[in-house]
Amino acid sequence: MKFVKHIFVALVLVATLGAKEQVNINFSNLEIDEFVRLVSKITNKNILITHKITGSVDMVSSAPVYDTELMDILISVLESKGFTLIENGSMYEVVRSNDAAKSTYKVEKTGVSVNGALMTTQVIDVQWENVDIVAAKIRYLLSTAAKLMTMKETNAILITDYPKNIETIKKVIVQIDAKYKNIVKLVPIKYTEIKKLQARLNDISKSLFNEKVDGEMVKIVLDENSNSLVLVGKEANVEKIEELITKMDIEIANKAVQIFILKNSDVASVVASLNDIISKQTFADPSLKPNISASEEINGVIAVGDPSVISGIKLIIDELDKEKFQVYVKARIVNIFNSDAENIGIRYGFDGAFLTTDGLYSLATNFGGAPVQGIVGSALTGQITGSSSDITAGFALGAALDFLEKKGASQLVSNPSILCVNNQESSIYVGQTISITTGSVTSSATSVPGTTNSYKREDVGLTLKIKPRVSSTDKVTLNVEAIMEGVDDYGDASTGQQPITSKQEVKTQAILGHGENIIIGGLVKNTQSENISKVPLLGDIPWLGEWLFSSRSSSVEESNLVVILTPYIVDKSEKLSELQRELGVLANLQQKYNDIIFEEIEKGEFKKASEELETPKGTQIIRLEGE
Repeated sequence: MKFVKHIFVALVLVATLGAKEQVNINFSNLEIDEFVRLVSKITNKNILITHKITGSVDMVSSAPVYDTELMDILISVLESKGFTLIENGSMYEVVRSNDAAKSTYKVEKTGVSVNGALMTTQVIDVQWENVDIVAAKIRYLLSTAAKLMTMKETNAILITDYPKNIETIKKVIVQIDAKYKNIVKLVPIKYTEIKKLQARLNDISKSLFNEKVDGEMVKIVLDENSNSLVLVGKEANVEKIEELITKMDIEIANKAVQIFILKNSDVASVVASLNDIISKQTFADPSLKPNISASEEINGVIAVGDPSVISGIKLIIDELDKEKFQVYVKARIVNIFNSDAENIGIRYGFDGAFLTTDGLYSLATNFGGAPVQGIVGSALTGQITGSSSDITAGFALGAALDFLEKKGASQLVSNPSILCVNNQESSIYVGQTISITTGSVTSSATSVPGTTNSYKREDVGLTLKIKPRVSSTDKVTLNVEAIMEGVDDYGDASTGQQPITSKQEVKTQAILGHGENIIIGGLVKNTQSENISKVPLLGDIPWLGEWLFSSRSSSVEESNLVVILTPYIVDKSEKLSELQRELGVLANLQQKYNDIIFEEIEKGEFKKASEELETPKGTQIIRLEGE
């Protein structure tokens, strides 16, 4: 027979080991369907063949094999041709591999080992890793006819395959799952601020571990109750983060703490400046960023941080806390009546009757001031240190204003002095508060009849605001705001007439030198008045006296409000008392200057008077300049 022809070595029973038998088989170019019949005889299993399977198989055996292994050999041969073997009741059936999944397979319990030659179904649990990731990694191990499905609800894999494949896949899954097995560790934080440390560690973790691999990342959770960080992840990675925490906690604990007591500056403004600078800096290590806070009780800055960073902060604080420039501003606010000043100018031959800023300076030149050198100014030049034109101009301007006031052509409104700190606004207010009716209520009740008035209180006076900005030891920029409010008519409470107030305001900016004057003018006010002239007795005759013996005239008086400012720059506080002494000497010299000039003016000529003006013995006027 054909079957016998292809058998080179007959089947020989070698030994019997329990239920298993060992056989020696050798065949060459054996048809596959004949090989199926051979296996059926040896294993004593009925095998149904419903498809024509072409091809042959060779088997070379140098050692005996178990008869149960013949079924595995048969399945391998059938798979090579696109077929497989399934169990169908009491027999086996040869089917196409693609149709094998439609068959009913034996389902094994989860966790038990599977064996045999036929395909089996089993559920494999995945402990730690994501089941989809595991399935993707072991899918290449499946046989051609195998099927695999993941169950996310239980993190398990449902697989149908040959027992040997299933066991191999289970071993691989154990290795993958064990590799990413997570641990939980609680690490107490002793020194640093835990929230900032958590943020820094999260950033470092992203750099150390691959974010795309879930098993590599370490989750860092904050536990505020125990002031600890909870680390969840692979043991090796958790240990790395724990080592970092230990090092960073010690480093933060060794930060320097320093308190800087401020002598000249306000702590709130200094801290605001420091925090603004720090917020714009980029630190390679976030732990180097210092913490700055203010202690208003001691006017001190508290700095916590790395010693190298604190040293830089100290340099900034030293600069910010330097002694501030101070500016002593003398102000003179004068109301000049134009008509009276013009009469004085005509009477004495002055061209300063036109009351503009230039006119006032022109008037001052007639007193020996700049730009024309006067004889008295020349006499003073030898007695006072500094620029002769500046000093002389100052005395001449003061004399011109005093002369107008003496002759009734001007009125000194206020003569305030303000000591200002550099870049800080200072103000002074002098005035009164008046009541102004805002409404009235008339009651017709018999119990409380009459009218009830309501009032508001309003401040009326002089307000002077000055903000200096020193650019050098002898130059200062002044931001000036002067407001002059007055009461033109107090009204009549009995008739219900309200008070009438006036307001004059000027805002300006000027750059001045130390001791230099500036005149701010142009605030014009017109006052209308009625004048009645009549012959005594006759003018009082009714009707007749009013028409024949009296006359009426109206006039409009124009006045200018002039503000004269003189700043003195003080770079050190101890020079304030020195400045006060010098200003006292200057006031005495101004008075002597006025006496001499006024006397010469009344005589109608200027005479040399330098020998009559003496500076007090041992007195020297100097300009206060920085060292």
